[in-house]
Amino acid sequence: MQEKQYSVAIIGVGARGANVYGRLLMQFPKRFRIVALCDVREQRLESFGKEFGVAVENRFTDEDEFFKEKRADLLVIATQDSDHVRHCLKAFEKGYDILMEKPITDKKEECEAVLKAQEKSGCKALICHVLRYAPAFLKVAELIDSGAIGRLVAIDALERVTYWHQAHSYVRGNWRTTKETAPMILAKCCHDLDLIQYYAKSKCKSVSSVGELTFFNKANQPEGAADRCLQCKYVENCPYSAKVLYLDRWKKAYSPEDYWPYNVVVSAPVTEEKLTNALRSGPYGRCVFACDNDVVDHQLTLMSFENGVKATLTMTAFTTDDKSELYGLGRRMNFHGTLGEIILDELEDAVELMVFGQEKQVFKINALGDNGYGHGGGDFYLIKELCDMLDGNAKASTSLTASIESHLMGICAEESRLKDGVRVLVHE
Repeated sequence: MQEKQYSVAIIGVGARGANVYGRLLMQFPKRFRIVALCDVREQRLESFGKEFGVAVENRFTDEDEFFKEKRADLLVIATQDSDHVRHCLKAFEKGYDILMEKPITDKKEECEAVLKAQEKSGCKALICHVLRYAPAFLKVAELIDSGAIGRLVAIDALERVTYWHQAHSYVRGNWRTTKETAPMILAKCCHDLDLIQYYAKSKCKSVSSVGELTFFNKANQPEGAADRCLQCKYVENCPYSAKVLYLDRWKKAYSPEDYWPYNVVVSAPVTEEKLTNALRSGPYGRCVFACDNDVVDHQLTLMSFENGVKATLTMTAFTTDDKSELYGLGRRMNFHGTLGEIILDELEDAVELMVFGQEKQVFKINALGDNGYGHGGGDFYLIKELCDMLDGNAKASTSLTASIESHLMGICAEESRLKDGVRVLVHE
């Protein structure tokens, strides 16, 4: 039986929507054909329209015009966080199956609204919790499910954001302010919350959380520092210098024309002239102590699950990248069971199994699967799961229903943080 080819539309032709998902879908030409694009940036539409072979008349800058009719079988929603629910509801109304970037929303009532809309439409949805598909994280699930460490009692997770990634995305970048995006516990830690809930295999009963913006504000700006890095006397020795993080690192990486994070600062092809001009006048050239950011730079969250499992999550910007400058390699998770312990550490490239009274077993992450794609291979395997879901061969592991539970945890964590750590019930 010949496999069906699905037509695809993408709204949000950015780093994830085009550079990642669009290009991955193009690697499966027998299964996917990109036929329509929507983005407010005409340059992105022109560039990726040509790359994906999308006709000019099917490239839209106006979402209302785009949604006047259904343009494909599948809609990839990779817009800004605050746009996700609006686009999701419009997509279900038009009859699209969807692949949607996380987070979905930071509001409980919107969680209920998208669930009701999906039920009414009968459409399928896959949420991009890509780490659930990465071989290293699947290996941990396999070990826990096998009973290797007995009954799971507690999870201790550390999200090392790293100092420069905090500066790039959450001080200078698109996720810097809660006016435009979800709180950081959802914007950055949506993966972590999803994984914790996945491993706990239970609904979360209660959440308590504390955290704040401590460092990246005007009060900590060095004496005599300029508000733009290229004009600053500390430009060569400040660890947050835009010149160091973008121009110098770009050159050190042999000046790639299309590589993250440089292709976020300027559109590809990246050149020294374009980067320099962007740092002179654009948001990524600002001093990290003179931006309009308001999201936290550290947050600690305690979760209690209905089946008795307890979990902690520490998210912090104040970590280094001494072994890697690659995005997404900073997680460490400890799993404590009645018969043993598991440690997953991306920076150490290892999953360690320590059964009480036995020798430690070490599984190298790079040997567990194809890590040639983002998020430890998770981006690639997400697309394979998408095929299975659309074909009706499997229920999505990160379905809308499954994803909502971890979103509720994040929503309650932010509510608790704003109330100075008060315990919040997730399901009242």
